[in-house]
Formats: sequence, structure tokens, C-alpha cells
Amino acid sequence: MGSPKDELLKPIWHAFTALDLDRSGKVSKSQLKVLSHNLCTLLNVPHDPVALEEHFRDDDEGPVSNQGYMPYLNRFILEKVQGNFDKIEFNKMCWTLCARKNLARNTLLLSDDDAFKVWVIFNFLSEDKYPLVIVPEEIEYLLKKLTEVMGLGWHQEQFEHYKISLDTSWEGLSAWELIELIGSGRFSKGMDRQTVSMAIHEVFNELILDVLKQGYMWKKGHKRKNWTERWFVLKPSIISYYVSEDLKDKRGEIILDGNCTVEALPDKDGKKCLFLIKSLEKCFEISASDKKKRQEWIQAIQTTVNLLRLSSPPPHKEARQKRKELRQKLQAEQEELERQMKELQVANENKQKELETVRKQLEEAAARASEEETKRLQTQMELQDRFSLELEREKMVRQKMEEQVAQKSSELEQYLQRVRELEEMYKQLQEALEDEKQARQDEETVRRLQARLLEEESTKRQELEKWHLEQQQTIEVTEAEKQELENQRMMKEHALQVALQQLEQLELDRKEALEQYEEVKKKLEVAANKTKSWKDKVAHHEGLIRLIEPGSKNPHFITNWGPAAFTEAELEQREKSWKGKKGTSEQ
Repeated sequence: MGSPKDELLKPIWHAFTALDLDRSGKVSKSQLKVLSHNLCTLLNVPHDPVALEEHFRDDDEGPVSNQGYMPYLNRFILEKVQGNFDKIEFNKMCWTLCARKNLARNTLLLSDDDAFKVWVIFNFLSEDKYPLVIVPEEIEYLLKKLTEVMGLGWHQEQFEHYKISLDTSWEGLSAWELIELIGSGRFSKGMDRQTVSMAIHEVFNELILDVLKQGYMWKKGHKRKNWTERWFVLKPSIISYYVSEDLKDKRGEIILDGNCTVEALPDKDGKKCLFLIKSLEKCFEISASDKKKRQEWIQAIQTTVNLLRLSSPPPHKEARQKRKELRQKLQAEQEELERQMKELQVANENKQKELETVRKQLEEAAARASEEETKRLQTQMELQDRFSLELEREKMVRQKMEEQVAQKSSELEQYLQRVRELEEMYKQLQEALEDEKQARQDEETVRRLQARLLEEESTKRQELEKWHLEQQQTIEVTEAEKQELENQRMMKEHALQVALQQLEQLELDRKEALEQYEEVKKKLEVAANKTKSWKDKVAHHEGLIRLIEPGSKNPHFITNWGPAAFTEAELEQREKSWKGKKGTSEQ
């Protein structure tokens, strides 16, 4: 995958190549100054006028030349970029400079904004070499994405015919050729401009803005607890929600990291298809339109969290890197095959040269033999006896030469057979490469299936762990309640023992008080008896002795003996005593 500097270089390359050239084939200094000033402004890089004037000299070695501008661009602009800039505005500036010169306005299905988005997608998918082109594999990938969004089926044969109709040495399309291809409607089957624009917008959001999923859902508030419909946008590390899909009024965001979780919730508060997002700071309750949408959102958010946990790039960037690596591998294999074929071709040419040399030698030998034969015929009559032995020797030489020719012919046949075998091996190798490509596609399908099964297993494992944790917590709460009840029972038993001891002490005190009461009662009875007997004795002598008792507060009575200290009650008692004694004496 290209570095951030490469991603900036591609739009700048478009803008730079669109600048006007003077008669010497160079870009004017004023244009480069304006371009550099605009780049510094949009990339939030501080301006350095002194360095700018120093590097923009009017000699052939300075940055005014095409080769001299790149060192200045890297040193004073790109190396100072921190990433805190608006990429869309940066691309729009570069697009404005290059579109006015290169864009053909007769593309019926594309507006200027659609053409700009296709241009940005081209920069993302193009190869990291200049001049920039997009290879057929990436063109096929982009066209497939667009037809999929428009709801059309992909026709591979149509694309293959399109490739065949182009030059055999064709390596790819430029940005403007790609815009013209998409704008011509060749692969959109008569779709209207709005449908094509919608498809380009959605692919642009996915590939450039890293939008993994978006759509309307209901969100529960944290303060007022009311439900509000919002437009949600899922990106690799954040979920933003807006008032509507025009993205003008942003209402909040959910920061995602490797510790976030997402789970389905039962229906409540009149809302269905609920799920919960647990982030580091808050929990968000969200309601989807149906169960399918809820599952899609849960799966998309879980996939994003897993990628964050593994520090992996977004799926489309990872897929682009894999396609690029596969192309590089196939290109290396193709170059190796071409190198081997060249070696075989060189060896074949060497063999052909050797055979040609042998043929020439045979022709020369035949010519010499013919001359000698002519001379021999002319002098046969004269030298027949003298050269008979030489004639036999010449026949032997001819036989040896024929044997050599036969041997060389056999070697040539063997070599041609070897070339045919190598060509057959080359065909088998190509078939093996096709089989390997199909096997890789099957392996990718199986890997995706395994990833889905592993994800489901992980979800089930998390649910089991959650249930186990809740069970452990319930057991701990039960143990705590049991211990509390045991403590209360011990305290009540202790209080009961204390109360029983106090009751026993009170019983002992009651018995002791009762005994004291009995003793006092007996003493009172004894004292009462003594007082009664003493009063009886006094009653007998009451005429002689009058008891001196404390005086009553009541009025005193006068008796025949004078004033007496008797109360009315004592007098009545004395009268009853006298009457009783009198009645006894009369009897």
C-alpha cells in the first residue's frame, strides 16, 4: 500500500503536469510559486519565503526545471505535513488545476462532482509509478463495485471484449480515460445520471472516506431518555451520527477501540431490533429498522472492533494491497518465464548457427570433392593406376562426412524435440498457474467462511463467559446474604442469652423481694398482735390512764373527764367496745 506521501504526490503530479510550459519546455517560476503557496495553505505547512526565493532560481539546475521541483516539494512541503488538513479540499484544488485542461465535458452521465470523485478513486487505485495509470485488474474491480451498487449483474465477457478491442501493448487507463469510460455508460446499461451518481458517491465514501456502513437508526438520549432518528456513519475508528444524510449537522460520535463491545438487546420502551454499543466512556442504545439491519450493523461494528484490536487496515485497503502483491508475484513469475524463454531462444539460435556452419562445411567439402572428381576424370586415363588408392581414401572420407551429417541431423531432431517438450511444459505451467489462481480464490472463500465461523464462535464464547460471570456474581451475592443472616442469627441468640440471664436475675430478685415481703408481713403481724394486746390492756384501765398520743388535726371532743384527745372514729370505736363489754357483763 502506498505511503501517505505517495497519496499526496499523485494529486500534485496531476496539478504539476497540467501547468503551462514555456518555449523551452519548462514550467514558469510564477506558476510554481502559486502552486507551492496553495499547497502550503491547504496542507497547513508554514510558509518560508526566503527558502522559496532561494530555490526558485532561473537556472537549469534549479526547481524551475521539472526534475528540480521534486527535491523542493519533498523537503519544504511534504516532509512538514502533519496530517491535520482537509484531504477533500486538497484534492479539489489539484482537481481544479488539472481538470480545466484535461477533462472532456461531453461525458453525458457524469457531473463535475462525479468526475472529481472518479478522479480521486483513480488516484487511490492507480499504480505507484509515473505517468499514473490504472491497470486492468483495478478497472475491473472498480466497475464491479459500481455495477453492484447499481443493482446490475457483472458481465465478464463484455469486459474481456473491451480489453481485446484495445492495443495489445496497453498497460492501463489514465484518469481522464477512466472518467470517459465510466461517463460513456458502456458498463452501466442505460442507467440514468442519478443512479450512476449515487453509485459513484457510495463507492467514493467506501474507498476514499473509509465509510464502512451508513444509514438511519433511532438513538436513545443519555439525559432525557427520548428516542431520536439519526443518520449513522461507521468509519474504521469512529461512529458519527447526524441529523440527516447531508452530514451538515453533526450531533455526536462514538469512539471505537479494541475494548468496545456490541450486543443485541430485547425489545423495550416500544422499540424493537435494539442493540447496545459499550465504549470506554458511555453505552449507547440504538434501534434498527428491522432484524436484518440490526445484524448487519452488529456484524459491521464487531468487524471494525476486531480490526482495531489487530491494528489492521480497513478491508478495502487490505484487499487493494493483496491485489497489488498478487500482481507483483504474477509479474515476477511472468518475467521469470520470459527470461527462461529468452535463454531457450538464445540456445536455439546458437544451435542453428552451429548447424548452418556444419552445412556450409558440407557444401564446401562437396564442392571440393566435385572439383577433385572433375580433375580425376580428366586425368583418369593417365593417373588411374597412380590414384586408385587415393580414390579409395576419398570414398572413406565421404563416408565419414555422411556419418557426421547423419549424426548432426539426429542431434538437430533431438534438439527440436526438446524445444517442443519445453513448449508443452510452458503450456502446462500456464495451466498450473490458472489452477493456482482458482485454488487461491477457493482458499479465499474458505477463509472468509472460517472467519465468519470463528466470529460466531467468539460471540457464543462471550455469551457463555457473560452467563458464567453472572452466575458467579449471583453465588457471591447469595453467600454474602447467607453470612449476613448467620451474623444476625448469632446476634439474636446472644441477645436472647442476655435476656434470659436478665430474666433469671429478675426472678431471683423477685423471689428475694417476696421473701423480704413475707418477713416484713410476719413482723407486721407480730407487731399488730402485740399492739392489739397492748391496746386491750389499756382499754381496761382507760379510766385511770389516758394514753398520750399525737393529737389529731380534727376537732377534739370534751368528755366528762375534761378535754380529751379522741377523734370521732376513736370515740365510735370506744363506744362499741363499751357496749360490747356491757352486754357481756349483763349476761
